[in-house]
Amino acid sequence: MSAPARFPVARPSITDLEERYVVDAIRSGWISSHGPYLREFEDRFARRCAVDAAVSTGNGTVALHLVLAAAGIGPGDEVIVPALTYVATANAVAYCGARAVCVDVLPQSWCIDPAAVRAAIGPRTRAVIAVDLYGHPADYPALRDLCHRHGLLLVADAAESFGATLDGHPTGSLADVTTFSFFGNKVITSGEGGCVTTSDKALADRMRLLRNQGMDPHRRYYFPVLGYNYRMTNLSAAVLCAQLDRADEIIARRDRVIADYEEQLADEPALTRQPVLPGVRRGPWMAAFLVGDAGNATSRDALARALDRRGVDTRPFFVPITELPAHRDPAANCPVTTDLARRGINLPTHAELSEAEVKTVVERIRAALVDVAS
Repeated sequence: MSAPARFPVARPSITDLEERYVVDAIRSGWISSHGPYLREFEDRFARRCAVDAAVSTGNGTVALHLVLAAAGIGPGDEVIVPALTYVATANAVAYCGARAVCVDVLPQSWCIDPAAVRAAIGPRTRAVIAVDLYGHPADYPALRDLCHRHGLLLVADAAESFGATLDGHPTGSLADVTTFSFFGNKVITSGEGGCVTTSDKALADRMRLLRNQGMDPHRRYYFPVLGYNYRMTNLSAAVLCAQLDRADEIIARRDRVIADYEEQLADEPALTRQPVLPGVRRGPWMAAFLVGDAGNATSRDALARALDRRGVDTRPFFVPITELPAHRDPAANCPVTTDLARRGINLPTHAELSEAEVKTVVERIRAALVDVAS
């Protein structure tokens, strides 16, 4: 008897269009950090995000570091970040020699709590990084007001929220500056890749300078500042131009997958879907659920093991930043983060997942829940 089909937690949506654009870039000879696809991608991405500038980068992590470096953040400075996020958010702060100050998230959105941010602001605070966790935008109106009153830079880490909107405004335009990731599991992808969007011309110019090893744009091979090689290739940009051509289709397909999960699992008392606040159009990155109740810290892992045996890949929510060796903070008090991190699970989510396949995954989830409960 053959093994049941296995469902990966993520898969890129790549078609003949991406292949055609990449072949065109290869044949043009522009395969490194210059070329027409780079210019086209940055122009189109800025327009889609309703901002003046998009600065492409090699990946989402260096996009975050580039923002902080361009803002002059360094040793002795503090940057407030949510305790529940991918490690890159805090790592980028550490790359600058600054300290990431972790605060809790809201149970209503799983995003950074503005009240906790307010309480954490001190004399060394220079910036706040809000993370759009699992595609849900943070409370940017409250965060903007808070940051502007205290003279702080507001950064949106939108690695997971391409396609999201808040009160009709797209991700990429909600903060002073926004970073994106185009890793292979993201809504649109180039395998690796990133971007920064902003309408702050001076900041955009500074990022372009630092991105290109600090080379003076008006004097070749003269480097007035210490910079980085954080550039995107024209090949990656070619893939992203094709992805932008198909972005609305990809988003719609992923929306449908998540909606199918939420509808078909609505009657499962052991599962709680991701909350979505009024005015939010969530970016469809990953179908996200909580398993069990706050008092049960092991049921998520038991469910994941049962699903793995049934050929369904899952992923747990991120380990809290404060529990990681490089950023450990035993004094941090983030109860919402702790609860979500122990109970959260992501289900297979990608544009190529058919309605029949989602139904099969749901059937396996129901069977796995029976096993876990018995």
